[in-house]
Amino acid sequence: MATELAPQELRVLVAVAREGGFTAAAASLGLTQSAVSHAVRGCERKLGAVLFERGRAGATPTPAGQRVVGHARRILRLLELLPAEARATESARIAGPLRIAAFRSVAAQLLPAVLTRLAERHPQLTPEVRIVREIGRGTAGEIADGRADLGLATLDANTAAVPGLLAAPLFTESYALAHPAGHPDPRSLPLVDWDENCGSYTRSWWASQDWIPSATINVADDTVVLSLAAQGVGMAIMPMLTLANPPHGLAVTDLGPRPPTRQVGYVTTPELARTAAVRAAIRELRSVPLPSGLTRAG
Repeated sequence: MATELAPQELRVLVAVAREGGFTAAAASLGLTQSAVSHAVRGCERKLGAVLFERGRAGATPTPAGQRVVGHARRILRLLELLPAEARATESARIAGPLRIAAFRSVAAQLLPAVLTRLAERHPQLTPEVRIVREIGRGTAGEIADGRADLGLATLDANTAAVPGLLAAPLFTESYALAHPAGHPDPRSLPLVDWDENCGSYTRSWWASQDWIPSATINVADDTVVLSLAAQGVGMAIMPMLTLANPPHGLAVTDLGPRPPTRQVGYVTTPELARTAAVRAAIRELRSVPLPSGLTRAG
């Protein structure tokens, strides 16, 4: 018996995971529910693993199913790119969608210039940008799960937890102190922090600073941190991309000659790294002028 999964079987697995059930997946694919159920059982038989937990609420991928569906998305994406890759080889024309995942501040401050240059050089390329919170697997997880072709990630925080990806640094970003303008002693203020603050690689610096209190307020978004600090609620230790356009009433002070830093880079898969669209985007990311407070990787 053949053990390879056909593209249509991969599409069924992705649809069931996306729709959360066999009936909805069948409707999205134009198939019957029994055909989808039969296809899933066939995939499970070929792979020797249960891929979905069935229940009244629908179908939920098992851990094995999550891995398989991620690979299925990546394989289907490569199949989708084959015609564009063939045309790009013959005519040097790059066309079609380029799916980018990025965290908010890098998307807001760096991507506009990159996308402008891509549009000038490759007008038939159509970038699609998704904002992803850098929590857990973050943007690297989007690449591993086949939801994006290229990710902009805080490398130290997330990529080590997602094996099998290709990652490279783009720049180092320093942190600074954000506080209400005109405050005589901003370091004495309560600390405002947010969930995505990348403490995993600033922890040693953070631990050596006896003036930093425990967070008084913790919020879900860095823009809320800036607003609270500007209104006098407290101070915050923030990366420079977040501080590029501070709100009225916010002052930014450096943290001395050796501030904490984070490394930001791109993440993709080894297969997608060889595609024309991803190569073009990486070239622009490596050459675009950087905002203040960022140091380009060697």
